[in-house]
This record gives sequence, structure tokens and C-alpha cells, in this order.
Amino acid sequence: MSISMEHGPESSPTNAATGAPQSPPGSSPPDSGGPGHITSAKNWSKATWILLVVLAGALFLDGLDVSMVGVALPSIGADLGLGQSQLQWMVSGYVLGYGGLLLLGGRASDLFGRRRVFLAALAVFGVASVVSAVVDIESVIIALRFVKGVAAAFTVPAGLSIITTTFAEGPARNRALSIYTVCGASGFSLGLVFGGLLTELSWRATLIFPGPLALALLAAGAIVIPRTVTAGFRWAHFDLVGAVTSTGALLVLVFGVVRAPDIGWTDPVTVGALVAAAVLAVAFVITERRHRHPLVRLGLLRSVSLVHANVSAALMFGGYVAFQFVVTLYLQDSLGWSPLSMALAFLPAGLIVAGSALRMDRVLDRVPTQALLVIGFAAFLFGYLLFSRVQPGMGYASFLLPTILLLGLGFAVTFPAVTSQGTAGVSDSEQGLASGLVNTSVQVGGAVMMAVVTAVLSSSSEPNRPGELLGGMTTAIYVVSGLSVVGLVGAIAVIAASRRRHADSVELAG
Repeated sequence: MSISMEHGPESSPTNAATGAPQSPPGSSPPDSGGPGHITSAKNWSKATWILLVVLAGALFLDGLDVSMVGVALPSIGADLGLGQSQLQWMVSGYVLGYGGLLLLGGRASDLFGRRRVFLAALAVFGVASVVSAVVDIESVIIALRFVKGVAAAFTVPAGLSIITTTFAEGPARNRALSIYTVCGASGFSLGLVFGGLLTELSWRATLIFPGPLALALLAAGAIVIPRTVTAGFRWAHFDLVGAVTSTGALLVLVFGVVRAPDIGWTDPVTVGALVAAAVLAVAFVITERRHRHPLVRLGLLRSVSLVHANVSAALMFGGYVAFQFVVTLYLQDSLGWSPLSMALAFLPAGLIVAGSALRMDRVLDRVPTQALLVIGFAAFLFGYLLFSRVQPGMGYASFLLPTILLLGLGFAVTFPAVTSQGTAGVSDSEQGLASGLVNTSVQVGGAVMMAVVTAVLSSSSEPNRPGELLGGMTTAIYVVSGLSVVGLVGAIAVIAASRRRHADSVELAG
């Protein structure tokens, strides 16, 4: 059973952003359909826009961080003497902290208060960014990347639940969510450009860059995010066992998959890691079934629409982050491209995603999310397959540009669709959980697929030669393409099942 934590002003009867009197508890502002719910998709106040900028800005930084460091991986590897399996932890450390604790972050935002959790986590994110840029020890950098991921795991569900409890379901929420999610996708896409520019200076610049921005958002957020009343907290409400078992399962799984190419899939260490991951996963499910206040209320997963959104999110991001990892190594290590050249090569995708920000709310109002997922996965699939024909000597316009354009389209429609579908119809008291589930799926998909393609590349017997394809690269691209096939078929199947249910209900009614 979840507890609704936000009921009205915590201590101040005035709006923190404008100084204007707030509506008393139980009343509604002029553009609201209920306490704190904005129903109009037009004529938002300045305070509303600033609030949305702060929340979307935090998500932008999360996406920016992952992609910037991804561009810098070859430079980090050359400077610190790291191989592919070690480099992937620079990304996976962040992603695992992010995905492994998102559910706990969603629950914490419901229990402790969304404002408090959001601001505290944003402060940790900013400080960890600055510190990680000044250390030289590989393990310390990876540990700080994990800490940043954990911080993001608390800012994202808290920020998203602030949005979904501020904007009423319908046109207003669709507009807010489309701006919010496209900012996240834009951060990931444009982070490639920023990463390229900053890596030309130093790979350390990619680590420190998000820090000052996070602290600036923290200062603004302290002013514009409204204070709210939270219910009394007890440790019994906090599912720490669920958090430990879910995060542990992911960490051990990724460790086992990454180590397997070096020591063998039948090695006791590999087998033990995979078995331990399965045991921890089972322990997590048992814990959630028995805990009075579970991290994940399993009954929420009875919704086909919600489950479909989460699976789609994992397939989408898992495929893309794995693709970016492979292409980054190919362009910089094999073809000798500079980080800036690679970043500019990916720029068209970022521009498409950013340009769609103010239009996706209209699309979500008119087009079912399942149909958008069909379009998105089809774009991803064709993009990956076009790239799979790459051969040394092909020009940018032939081997990469068509793929980049299709991936931009896929991101622009899929990110808002999975977020909207994954939180639609969920009560305010469980918005933190629902948003945490969606983002957990995104990050888990990224972490697992990074491990898989790293294993594919590492297990190849083909030597890596300058100007040639990476060993195992074609196989890795086909694996990534397979994820989009699954996503496309799944979206079509859900649409077909929905139509059958509708036809049956009409027949029964007649």
C-alpha cells in the first residue's frame, strides 16, 4: 500500500516562485482542475515555466552526462591505459547506480517529499561531478560515477512526479511531459556534441561540466519548487532489502557478462555470478510480495500498458547506448576521427530531438502511444540495419548520416511515448513509483546491453586494425538490431490485442 505524501503547502502560504498568495488547501488555482493540478496546456505563468526548466534541466544533465563520457572513452582509455571491458564501467558504473536505485528513489520521493529528495540528490550530483574530474585513480572515478548515478536515481523520479502531480492528466500533462522527456533525449543526443568539444580540451572537462550546471539548477530549484506536507516517516516504510537485492542483481549480472569473454562462460566465477544474479532477483520478488510497503507494488504490473511501456523503454535505450559505444570505438580508435568530428557526426539526431520538443504534446494528444512506438522502433531498426552495411572507405553521407537521421526520429517519438504510457492512469500517490519504473527500465536496458556488446567485441578472435571494422562489430550491430525487432513486434502485438479486446467488448455490448 502506498502513501500519498503531498497534500498542500508545507509551511508558507505564498508561492515560492512569485510571492503571490497560494490557493488554500482544497481550493484550485484558476487554471486548475484540482489542488495543484494545472489543466490548461496554454498560458502558463512564468513560475510554471521556471519550475519546468529546473525539472527538465536535471533530466537534461542526466542524459548529457552519459553521452559526454561515452564520447570521451577512447581518450580516457589512452590516458589511463584501460581496455574495452574496463572502459565500459565508466558508463555502466553510472547507469547501474542510476537504474539500480531508481525504484528506491521513487519510493523515497513519495515518503520524504519530492522537493527535499530532488534538491538533496541534485547537490550530491553536482559535488560528485567536480570531485571526479580531479582524481586519477580508475576505481575512484568509477565509484564516483556510481555515486552520480545514484543521485540521478533520486532526482529523476522526484522531478517527474512533481510534474505529474502539478499538471493534470490530459493536454497539460502531455505538453509538460513531452518537453520534459525530449529534454532528456536532447541531453543524451547533444551530449555527444558537448562531449566532443570538451574532449578536445581534456576528457576531464566532460566529467566536471555537469557540476556547475547542477548547482545552478539547485539554487533555482530551492526557489521555485513548492514546499509540501509529508506524512510521518518510519523505517518500516523503507524497503531497504528490496533496494539491495535489486541493485545487487544488476551489478552481479553485468559483472558476470563483462568478465565472461576473458575467463570463459563456463568458468566458476561466471557461472557463480549469473546464479547469484538470479538468486538476488528471486529474493527481490519475494521481498516485494511480503513487505508491507514494497519498493514495487507488484499489482501495478498487472497493467499491460504499463509493462509494455517499461519493456519498450529498456529495448529502446539498451539498443541505442550499445550502438553508440560500438560506433564511438570504431570512429575514434579504428578510423582515427577526433572526438569533435564524431560529435558533429551525431549532431543531426540531437537537432531532430530538440526540434520536436514543442510539438510532441500535440502528437501525444492525437496519436496512441502504441502507434508511436511502432514508428519509433521501425526507425531504429532501419537505422541500425543501414549501418550494418558499413565498409572501410565509405563516406559519412553513405554509412552514418542516414542512420543518425533515423535514430533522431526514433528518439523523438519513442521517449515521450514510453514516459506518457508508463505513467498514465496511475494515482498521484504512486507517480514516483511509476516514473521510477520507466527510468529503471531505461537504465537497466542500457547497462545490460553495454555488457552484452562489450562481451561480443571482447570475445571476437578478429584483430583490431586501423582503418578496418572492429572485431565482432557486425555481430554487435545485429544484436542491437534484434532488440528493435522485438520492440517493433511487441508494439504491433499490443495494438492487435487492444483491438481484439475492443471488438469483443462491442460484441458483448450488442
